[in-house]
Amino acid sequence: MSCYEHSTKSMEPRTPGVIPIELKNGARVKANDVAPQGVYRPDYNILTPNMRSPEYVQMSTAAAITLGVTGGRMHRTSCTRCLNLLLTYPEGCRANCAYCGLARHREAERDYADRNFIRVDWPAVPLEQTIDIVARDANTPFHRMCISMITHPRSDQDTVTVLKKWTDRIDPKAIPVSILSNPTTMTREDVKRLHGLGADIFTVALDAATPEIFDRTRGNGVQSPHSWRKYWEILLDARDIFGPQKFGAHIIVGMGETERDVLALVQQLVDLGGHSHMFCFFPEKGSLMDHLPATPRDQWRRVQLARYLIDYREIRFEDMQFDDAGRVIDFGVREEELEEVIAKGTAFRTSGCPGKFADDISACDRPYGDSPPSNIASYPFQPNGNDLRTIRKQLKIV
Repeated sequence: MSCYEHSTKSMEPRTPGVIPIELKNGARVKANDVAPQGVYRPDYNILTPNMRSPEYVQMSTAAAITLGVTGGRMHRTSCTRCLNLLLTYPEGCRANCAYCGLARHREAERDYADRNFIRVDWPAVPLEQTIDIVARDANTPFHRMCISMITHPRSDQDTVTVLKKWTDRIDPKAIPVSILSNPTTMTREDVKRLHGLGADIFTVALDAATPEIFDRTRGNGVQSPHSWRKYWEILLDARDIFGPQKFGAHIIVGMGETERDVLALVQQLVDLGGHSHMFCFFPEKGSLMDHLPATPRDQWRRVQLARYLIDYREIRFEDMQFDDAGRVIDFGVREEELEEVIAKGTAFRTSGCPGKFADDISACDRPYGDSPPSNIASYPFQPNGNDLRTIRKQLKIV
């Protein structure tokens, strides 16, 4: 058995359980029908209100702190530069992705608005209140807003409504808007419509680096509706409609693929004119993969470094070399250039849609979305000297 086969087998999700019919589709929240009262912070000691988009949206804890609607502090950073707005419904997301805290299989255990996602709670805030706060702040810390769609019958329509309400009050040239799409429910016309309404960047969360891993973690393997073919169909539509540098794909590293697999995908996206946005696999509490190990740091650091070279230094995947286990053993650049990129540190920052500092610095910095602060995977700030010493130890260049 090869290292790749062993790795794939070892990253097997649990099988989803059977949900009692009386707990499906947000039945508990709809039966209680508690009226929302302003900002809702996930609190497991009170009944979850009946909240729906477009009137309500959820946002990460970091975004809620930055917006000022909830208290708290973040380790070594004061704010996030991206206001990520997640659509919300009592029925929740109807997909069942194995690594995701929002997945359908959790509906018996926890109401949708109370589920953790990328390691944190997501408070629910009235959309109008959110827009009011940003519109009246001439010095807003946000460089970008992102609408995150989910698999729900109203998701396409409500994404349009949220986008319109935002751009009616806030100039999209001042705060560009990204769309984190749900290809399963979308058509090419939907992509055109969002572009026409002022969306700046369109992204597709492939998450898996290969079709086999996609099906195992997002498709038939976990009773989920997504397909690799449909995701690529909408990704290519976005390439045609949004144009070069205005589309991209999310990739989670460490779900059973090799470093060669993920970097071949990164090169494919660059050749199409797009970008890759990387996440380090972390066992999300309550997910079907919460029993599995996080991505080894040496694997993650090599992929981060190689991805940066492909995306921003015009180094090609074909110029890199890999061992029999698919690990990078040669990055295809002179030692001096490699050292310069490592010393700069940007390659190890969170990757995503750009902000206003530089093209290679993400507005979507997702503080500690893929690791605890005690063992940072994606730095939401510029790594300092101590951080870089840690990174060099972790790289373990083969």
